[in-house]
Amino acid sequence: MIPTKRYIRCRLLLAVLLLLFAGISKAAEPQPHLAYLVSDVRIPFWNIMKRGIVSQGEALNYHIDVYSAENSSEKELINTVKALKSGVKGIILSPTNSSNAVTILELAASENVPVVIADIGTDGGEYVSYISSDNLNGAHSLGKILAKAFRTKGWDNPGVGIIAIPQKRENGRARTSGFLHAMNEAGFKSVGLRQQRTFSYQETYGFAIELINENPKLHALWLQGSDRYQAALDAIEDSNKQGEILLLCFDAEPEFIDMLKAGTLVAAGMQQPFMIGEIATETLHNHLTGKPVEKSISLPVLAVSPENVDTLMPKIKRNVLGLDAGL
Repeated sequence: MIPTKRYIRCRLLLAVLLLLFAGISKAAEPQPHLAYLVSDVRIPFWNIMKRGIVSQGEALNYHIDVYSAENSSEKELINTVKALKSGVKGIILSPTNSSNAVTILELAASENVPVVIADIGTDGGEYVSYISSDNLNGAHSLGKILAKAFRTKGWDNPGVGIIAIPQKRENGRARTSGFLHAMNEAGFKSVGLRQQRTFSYQETYGFAIELINENPKLHALWLQGSDRYQAALDAIEDSNKQGEILLLCFDAEPEFIDMLKAGTLVAAGMQQPFMIGEIATETLHNHLTGKPVEKSISLPVLAVSPENVDTLMPKIKRNVLGLDAGL
């Protein structure tokens, strides 16, 4: 029998309705939520990591709820409770410090919510996986670059002052240990260490001035972070020590590229936060879908100097700064 026009129209209408209902059914399925609990998303490093988490979350069809503690332990616990009460499927955690992480992991475990830790680390507790940077070896490589610069300058027994992130953090302890090991190997020493608490310009400037005034042979300042580099530069300038005190940092800012090329910055130990965020999200997804995951994943820190900055530029743009990443 030859199909009539009415039959053909009915079949076409049925096909359209099936497609519409399929779309409605798919849209009705709630998009699973993951939570990102972060110490302070205002800090560029954490903001870039957040973007890596969100980017990979979108690719895997997750909505990412971001909870920034603004470096407050109290707010961090409040955020944890909010996230757990919201019914998230899993948590990615970048805690304010490693001791606080233990409490957060206990709260998540009580609600059977899996946690992947992205940097900082924890002093205990149960978690799915720990995605980190190789802070120990990264800081050691940074120390070797400084030692080479000291030898080139020919200064008499030069010392370095350290403005550190909190040493309660596992990553902070690793940075200090790796860097001091490189200094000791080269026959140089640290002349003082200050721990950041507020991470403000004023705090960093004050610490830099103290280290400069207290140590006549101080010829380098090492910041274990990146965003307050201007405070250190201002302290050097206000002390009339330009050319006498070198600056090196951990992590990265976009302007570091030009600063390295100009010699304003001797070296930067660049973590890869965008990549850490991507891997943390993918690891949590794999766990939620029943796939095996590694308990610990450590990514290399790029020890960037004026000599290798151009060679490392593709990795710096994407994995470090989150540029050229389809965002």
